[in-house]
Amino acid sequence: MPLINVCKYVHIPIFQPCRHFTAVNMNHSSDSRFAADSAVKAELRSVALQCLCEADVATKVAAVEAMAAAWSAGDMTLDADVMLTAVASIPGRPPQPSLVPPREVEHRSMASVEGRAAMIHALAHIEFNAINLALDAIWRFGGMPPDYYADWLRVAKEESYHFCLLATHLSTLGFAYGDFSAHNSLWELTEKTSHDIVARMALVPRMMEARGLDASPRTRAKLAQAGDEPAAAIIDIILGDEIGHVAIGNRWYGWLCQERQLEPLATFAALAVQYKAPILRGPFNLEARRAAGFSEQELLALQQEI
Repeated sequence: MPLINVCKYVHIPIFQPCRHFTAVNMNHSSDSRFAADSAVKAELRSVALQCLCEADVATKVAAVEAMAAAWSAGDMTLDADVMLTAVASIPGRPPQPSLVPPREVEHRSMASVEGRAAMIHALAHIEFNAINLALDAIWRFGGMPPDYYADWLRVAKEESYHFCLLATHLSTLGFAYGDFSAHNSLWELTEKTSHDIVARMALVPRMMEARGLDASPRTRAKLAQAGDEPAAAIIDIILGDEIGHVAIGNRWYGWLCQERQLEPLATFAALAVQYKAPILRGPFNLEARRAAGFSEQELLALQQEI
């Protein structure tokens, strides 16, 4: 099934319209691959892999929205046991931005438009990576309950929306995604945990993405202080959704630990050492972390590591 056909239709919800990505038909059901009476419905994990391989940003965003709409309408199937293999390089990404080590990402003053644009670009890159990691969680790990795949499809859709909000706002500042360099730390840990779903759930959503909960208040304050209230409002939207995404990571990490009779805190600590995960530094957004399902015992251990 050619990806371009799967990705033909897109609708981006409220706030700022994602103008770069919406000049297409709005009704996924007119495509026979998604039609309820189609003889063969598209399979969710297979389509997620195709979306992950897609390098064009606009097509990837459209694909995620179309996939979520088709799933919601009951126009897709799920085969949790099918063995899938990536035949293209993953994740698909555009030629720009150039990827550099984190220390080589240039930092600019928020007092300038370019400095604010660089900040928005960095956030957009995080969201683009988050789209890819959600798609990877869908296709890569078989044998999970249907709710697992539905949860990560929700994450992919919301991360796509966040990317659109940021990319659209970036355009109002005179810049586009790809205009600044970026780093690849989030995806690097995703690759390291590609063979182990317990490690993936422990370290990517619960550690790397949870860092975004901690950073959001400071990022919002900087943008508001610089007079960029629209960007600050986008951060509010993202934080609310990201609490849910981290909660999904907590949910499935806890489920896996219970299924495999693993002690969650000890297992997490061992995995962090095994995969050389970065040491987390405060301040921590304890309120958001509690809302995302972290226990008081976990939060106490987190603060004691500082």
